[in-house]
Amino acid sequence: MKTVLARLAAAGVVLAVLAACGGGTPAPGAEPGTSAAPAPASTSIALSPSSAAPSRSVGRVAVTGWLAGKDWTVIPTRRHIVALTFDAGADADAVPSILATLRREGVPATFFLTGNFVRDFPAAAREIAAGGYRIGDHTVSHPYLTRLSDAAVRQEILSGARQITAVTGINPAPLFRFPFGDADARTIAIANQAGYAPIRWTVDTLGWEGKAGHISAAAVAARVLAALTPGEIVLMHVGSNPDDHTTFDADALPQVISELQAHGYSFVTLTALTG
Repeated sequence: MKTVLARLAAAGVVLAVLAACGGGTPAPGAEPGTSAAPAPASTSIALSPSSAAPSRSVGRVAVTGWLAGKDWTVIPTRRHIVALTFDAGADADAVPSILATLRREGVPATFFLTGNFVRDFPAAAREIAAGGYRIGDHTVSHPYLTRLSDAAVRQEILSGARQITAVTGINPAPLFRFPFGDADARTIAIANQAGYAPIRWTVDTLGWEGKAGHISAAAVAARVLAALTPGEIVLMHVGSNPDDHTTFDADALPQVISELQAHGYSFVTLTALTG
């Protein structure tokens, strides 16, 4: 971590405290498939290079410099901050519960949406956007990108972004997450060239595994706490398990928030990494 921070300092990275508007390793298995509220109030730590930030448009200027060439697993900081992230690729069963908890606790979060998710669950996608949460791109159809051609990878990324923007009014750039965490140097480079910084996770809660995976809400919270480190990125899901319809991530969320706060941690969106 000291080495990463030293490189950031050498690149002219400026650490600024901003008011947040809310908005690993590959894990096997597929993702488990209320009214608008004001943006959650919290404190976000933004890391921004001293050079001009790339454009935020779909198909924008390539990501270069210190942020490029990596699938980030942690926010490089010594501060006690955690980014709660939720992938949305199958169903929206837990969206109401997750948003209710985040609103009640005033906690910001980042949601990675697929194009198919916003197509199939436009109301849920718009509610996430209306809540002020940060939105990222998770492709159109959630494929294994390392198995696709360069052109197909780029198409999945940019078409996903266009669909997200069309439905929610929010441009997800520059946040991107590889489906299944399936990335390599080639696909990371394509994402960077398309204007996106891939962001993985520090810990996968495995809530999506459901009862068959011997998971429970308590197990989800325990996994988050066991991996706790400054800049931890937590992977959760908005969908239910397709077999037993459990929503352990949503069920565990109040406990996760309270226990992290008890350990002296506050919450940020992934804007804390990308600026």
